[in-house]
Amino acid sequence: MNPIELNKRQEDILQIVKENGPITGEHIAERLGLTRATLRPDLAILTMAGFLDARPRVGYFYSGKKTSVKMTDSINKLKVNEFHSLPVVVPETMTVYDAICFMFAEDVGTLFVVDKNEYLTGVLSRKDLLRTSIGTQDLNKIPVHIIMTRMPNISYCERKDSLIVAANKLIERAVDSLPVVEPHAEGLKIVGRLTKTTITRAFLSLAQNV
Repeated sequence: MNPIELNKRQEDILQIVKENGPITGEHIAERLGLTRATLRPDLAILTMAGFLDARPRVGYFYSGKKTSVKMTDSINKLKVNEFHSLPVVVPETMTVYDAICFMFAEDVGTLFVVDKNEYLTGVLSRKDLLRTSIGTQDLNKIPVHIIMTRMPNISYCERKDSLIVAANKLIERAVDSLPVVEPHAEGLKIVGRLTKTTITRAFLSLAQNV
């Protein structure tokens, strides 16, 4: 059994709750200079692991408990392939204008870019598209491969990875979603996406069943 390793932000959250609990998620976020949505996966992990207790309309308490064997095993057994959703992909040749329209139509915050063989080549975030749209450039003439984030700067996960590992990648890289990939000799075939919302729902469902 491997113990859960907390990252720097999670350690900071524990310290804040120890010193100021009960404290709401909003107040924790304010002290760290972050948004409540950004902290949601961290708070879910800490609560599910037994380090924090949460009470509606009151806030978070430091429980002082270490993770039980049962809870640790349950969390470590959660795998990416059980929770990932379908990927939202676009071709490298799509224009920035069309990508903006597509992102809004699909109601997502990230688009994954693939080549003609459907291998992952890049990632497009809202920030990438917003940054490019500011100015006088003709968005109908700029292909997304010009502005996308490319490998090796793309963080990703595989179906067999644990949800804890994927959650920490999301937090450490400060991204909204990860592409779920299947490695091939020619490249990475994208088979799904994993978001902060998906992970939070998974941990909350686990808590309700314990």
